[in-house]
Amino acid sequence: MSLFKPIRNWYARFERPVSSFSLVLGFVFDALTLKRVDTFWENLWIFAHLVIVGLFIMLIHIQESEIGDEENPSRVHFWYVNILQFFFGGLLSTYLVFYFRSADVLVTWPFIVFLALAFIANESLKRHYIRLSFQISLFFLSIYSFAIFLVPVVLHKIGVWVFLLSGFLSLFFITIFIKVLFYFVKNKEDKFDKSKKMISSLIFGIFTVVNFLYFTNLIPPIPLSLKDAGVYHSIQKNKEGNYDVTYEDHGWREYFKIYKDFKNVPGTSFYAYSAIFSPKGLNITILHEWQQYNEIQGKWVTVRVISLPVVGGRDGGFRTYSTRSNLTSGKWRVNIKTEQNQVIGHLRFNIVSSDSEPILKTGVKE
Repeated sequence: MSLFKPIRNWYARFERPVSSFSLVLGFVFDALTLKRVDTFWENLWIFAHLVIVGLFIMLIHIQESEIGDEENPSRVHFWYVNILQFFFGGLLSTYLVFYFRSADVLVTWPFIVFLALAFIANESLKRHYIRLSFQISLFFLSIYSFAIFLVPVVLHKIGVWVFLLSGFLSLFFITIFIKVLFYFVKNKEDKFDKSKKMISSLIFGIFTVVNFLYFTNLIPPIPLSLKDAGVYHSIQKNKEGNYDVTYEDHGWREYFKIYKDFKNVPGTSFYAYSAIFSPKGLNITILHEWQQYNEIQGKWVTVRVISLPVVGGRDGGFRTYSTRSNLTSGKWRVNIKTEQNQVIGHLRFNIVSSDSEPILKTGVKE
């Protein structure tokens, strides 16, 4: 105990910077190590976090505590609250990584921001950890975010009914958890009467927001993700089963341009390439929606939609492409979408008329 006391006091003194550093470090670790949403061990890791979070929510409220215990390192509630905060941070960090990878952030940023705010709140609003409504609402968001990609992985399907099933399962599990929790704290029923209405309102609010974001196509189409994409002058499959591509190299400046220039001479074809990751057993059809920006009307006009098959299970994503020729000059984009109209990514480019052939470089897509 004498050895532990200085460590305990040191942690209590530097709790905020240590906690912030550990959460940021955990996020970086997750970004580097988390690979696929369909692997058993990574989903077991998330499930274990959820179990630990649920356990410590119960421990915090089942045992009696006094005001200030959550800030006193000599009291067990101090450690309960810190452990709960740490594992909540681990969950939200994992979801941020998975959802960020899943689609074009320019389209699905509202949901990413929603998760990011929860991640920040987990760190900044520690005093709210003693408030049951805050804990359970964050717990429900964690369960819901997990179910959104776990249910499609298990069922090998995506679509509206799969998403709705994810929501109802999340509501079912959080309801069971609340009933179990309130059973154990029934001797403190007066203490939690006010929380019941707040908990119901927060859960309903989160459920409504997530459904609104889904049906307005602002949630990334997880468990799908765009591994690689680009527009090329030619694509040809080689003997090794990879794709040889040719492209214009404009140097480092092209990385700062949203619409990259492509020279267009008569007879030029353009190839939209995409490598889509889909979990094993989840075979789908994606769409390449070719659109040109109409300067007069001030809107995007769909020129053609091409359906392409995607077979699940390949680490680097299933590789496929669509092609168009005789395109007119101006801004173009190819929306890479699911059949449910969820955007996985965009390819943006600017076609410039030219009398001379472009200088092309060769690359390989493995």
